[in-house]
Amino acid sequence: MTAVELNANGDTRGRILDAAEALFVEHGFEATSMRTITATAGVNLAAVNYHFGSKEALIQEVFRRRLTWLNRERLRALDAFESEAQGAALKPSQIVEAFFGTALRLAADVQHGGHRFMRLLGRTYTDPARFVRTFLAEEYADVVDRFSVALFRALPDVPREEILWRFHFMLGAMAYALAGTDALQIMDGKVDEDDPQAVAPRLMSFLLGGLRAPLPEMVNKNAVPAKARAPRSTRRKAV
Repeated sequence: MTAVELNANGDTRGRILDAAEALFVEHGFEATSMRTITATAGVNLAAVNYHFGSKEALIQEVFRRRLTWLNRERLRALDAFESEAQGAALKPSQIVEAFFGTALRLAADVQHGGHRFMRLLGRTYTDPARFVRTFLAEEYADVVDRFSVALFRALPDVPREEILWRFHFMLGAMAYALAGTDALQIMDGKVDEDDPQAVAPRLMSFLLGGLRAPLPEMVNKNAVPAKARAPRSTRRKAV
């Protein structure tokens, strides 16, 4: 099914976004030309320029139209857990559920483009388009700050730097799992990594295990734990 078929009855702007999203997943940002996007969407270049102005602006809007919802839902889930906790620190599992569980539910949406979008978002880790990474870091700054603070409170005996490293690894694991690569096929058994229903519970268990793992020996035993440090802003790209 083509991107045009997915939004055949939609407006011109929506068809362009659907076409661009599908092509970026398949070919990447650099290899996808504006001519290919317009041909797939069934529009002319003037329509793309009218709605977006440039390829860079189009790429940003492809992300923004779903990231706005994803960020809002993540914060809504975190707010709900914090309200129930009544000032107490959250459980690590609740934080993982609010941030990563919300994204996995979007990835399970195969009818409205959520699965395709999360594959695209995952592949930004390996795509050379630096401006995309910068854009995503800015879009996620406030969300990552909120979740970082929650993690610091949930894991008071873990050094702050170690928590950030683990969050970084968790983001990478999720991006890899959702990117739709064929890397797992080098293993002896067949792994259906494109099935969101199969990926989600395994990935959530893996992420929580990594977050709770014992500290490595290389971590300075005298490192100041997160509870003793004043939170500061973090600017890391998120998925």
